Amino acid sequence: MKFRFFTILPVLCILLSSAALAPAASERFQDTVALEGITRSKTLFDINLHDASKLELYLNVIQQTREDLLRQQVNPEIIIAFRGASVRLITTERWSFTEEDQQSLERSGRLLSTLLDAGVRIEACSIATNLFKVDNDTLLPGINVVGNTFVSLTGYQTKGYALIPIQ
Repeated sequence: MKFRFFTILPVLCILLSSAALAPAASERFQDTVALEGITRSKTLFDINLHDASKLELYLNVIQQTREDLLRQQVNPEIIIAFRGASVRLITTERWSFTEEDQQSLERSGRLLSTLLDAGVRIEACSIATNLFKVDNDTLLPGINVVGNTFVSLTGYQTKGYALIPIQ
């Protein structure tokens, strides 16, 4: 028993010290050169995924991106557009997913809700919902269905939104 404890103890100490340093390390990094003279940003995330865990990962990164912009005194305008098979990941219909994926989708739903509350616009493509047989009424609350995401992506880019594809 003692052997096991002393084997795990150094690993535990390293993990705890790394976790304690992580917030301090991220705080010292700035994007000053890229954000010089900018007080407002317009970002469009084009999501075309089919993996529940990847969606959760990227939604966390989008949330972090929003927080990083705010921390650096930039007011973010963010739009998240779901197209292709990704529309299956933003619905209340989850019976066809594994238990692990269902848990990821639950966490993703909470992240989407948080982003919506922060003013992020979230859209889903009606062509994709039709193609993947997703009933628009089962989409998570607050998600706007658009006619054709290619059209809306074109419009937002024409309005000056920076496009970030997530596949």
